[in-house]
Amino acid sequence: MNNRRKFIKLGAFVAAGAFVPLQFCTSPRRESEDLEESVAESVKGTLSDFGIQLYSVKEDMAVDARSTIEKIASYGYTQIEGFDGGKGIFWGMDNKEFKSFTGDLGLDFVASHCNVFQNTAQLAEEAAAINMKYLISPWIGPQKSIDEYKKQADRFNEAGKICKDAGIRFAYHNHGYTFEELEGKIPHDVLLENTDPDLVDFELDIFWAINVGADPKAYFEKYKNRFKLGHVKDREHGTPLGKGDASTVLGTGDIDYPSVLRSAKDNGMEYFIVEQEKFEGTNPLDAAQKNAEFMKNLSF
Repeated sequence: MNNRRKFIKLGAFVAAGAFVPLQFCTSPRRESEDLEESVAESVKGTLSDFGIQLYSVKEDMAVDARSTIEKIASYGYTQIEGFDGGKGIFWGMDNKEFKSFTGDLGLDFVASHCNVFQNTAQLAEEAAAINMKYLISPWIGPQKSIDEYKKQADRFNEAGKICKDAGIRFAYHNHGYTFEELEGKIPHDVLLENTDPDLVDFELDIFWAINVGADPKAYFEKYKNRFKLGHVKDREHGTPLGKGDASTVLGTGDIDYPSVLRSAKDNGMEYFIVEQEKFEGTNPLDAAQKNAEFMKNLSF
């Protein structure tokens, strides 16, 4: 739909040019360059595609996964990121059945959180067969030393190699603990610097990074093209650093998403995934709909 709008907008510029008096015209080449710049500016700072982490509606998924995903599709999401809710990442279906079901709804099943370190080759093959882009490790737990984080980086490289050989990518999703200093270092820096960019990408949970005092934009710029995915999750106003149970509907919290996502996009982020885990005054599906409206109207 957004591509169609861009085409219509381009057509409008072309049509308008046909009625410009000759004496005001510049060279055809310059006109073309100006037109491209104008169109680029007119569509800059919007997201034609965005997704939701299904964990945001985990209770509804547990009751009726199909119905829940149908509702998600009706809100305007174009992508989904899954998780293993006890029925596997395909929710009791085989991989191709799940892909067909979600595809018919206009949803691209781009990634899933799962235990990537168990049955890695099988998971990677099943995911790659339906053109998923990522398998994501969602949690490794706080480690006791920097050396232990380096060992985790080795595990990431190993899993990343298996995924790459199967035709899919591996990524790691953070929580707050990897941004908390340990032995004079930031563990997330250690993971980034000890993993092979050819094998390992990262999904930055923007909420968790900010929630312990990290600057997402600084990470995007320093480690350009390493953060290919991001969790877009807002943070309640007045929340003290370190308080984890503080997510809220997008646009009602204190994260400056226009600025953060501009930096993310400029530095290589490709997938923008909504997530919410706390629902005061609303329910998960209503929140998912409100979050979709925020993403559709986002300008940066």
